[in-house]
Amino acid sequence: MQPWLWLFFSVKLAALWSSSALVQTPDSKTLLTNHAVEISCEANTLSKTALIYWLRQRRESKDKRFEFLVSWNPSKGNAVYGEGVKKEHTIVFSHLSRSILNLTRLKLEDSGTYFCMMIGSPQLIFGKGTELRVVDVLPTTAQPKTTVFKKKPCQTPKLKAQKGMTCGLITLSLLVASILVLLVSLSVAVHFHCLRRKARIRFMKQFYK
Repeated sequence: MQPWLWLFFSVKLAALWSSSALVQTPDSKTLLTNHAVEISCEANTLSKTALIYWLRQRRESKDKRFEFLVSWNPSKGNAVYGEGVKKEHTIVFSHLSRSILNLTRLKLEDSGTYFCMMIGSPQLIFGKGTELRVVDVLPTTAQPKTTVFKKKPCQTPKLKAQKGMTCGLITLSLLVASILVLLVSLSVAVHFHCLRRKARIRFMKQFYK
């Protein structure tokens, strides 16, 4: 980038923040290395022929310095690249009222916040910025833990059944024993009755002789 342009940016830094005149998308993006990303900047109210500048603010930059990447002149259809910027990896073009920055073969050092900018009067007009993170491995999403409910085995009342069965057998045994005792008592009573009757008959025969 030319020194006079850096000086111009330094004078205008007080008016850096975004304006609704420039709509920049997406807000953020996380991509693997060697992938590509497309950042769009649409001019709503300003002239569609105005120059669009693309800047980058590195994440590890302590002084929050802006790096000039490329400027795009939609009326002429040409681009001016910053110092050290590779043209084959940094492609800029326009479509209708949008200026599009296409970054290919991403590297870790490409991480940062990218801004589109227009020179207004009397201030610089910025898009809201796109935060780009380039990683070797995408972060994994923690899987929700599922709670497994163990089925409790059905407990059959075995002891109670045995106890009830035992009580039933005892009651039945007592009932049978009572019936047997009653039958024996009845048999004895019938036997004694028969003996008494025979004795009575014998006595009557002896009396009337």
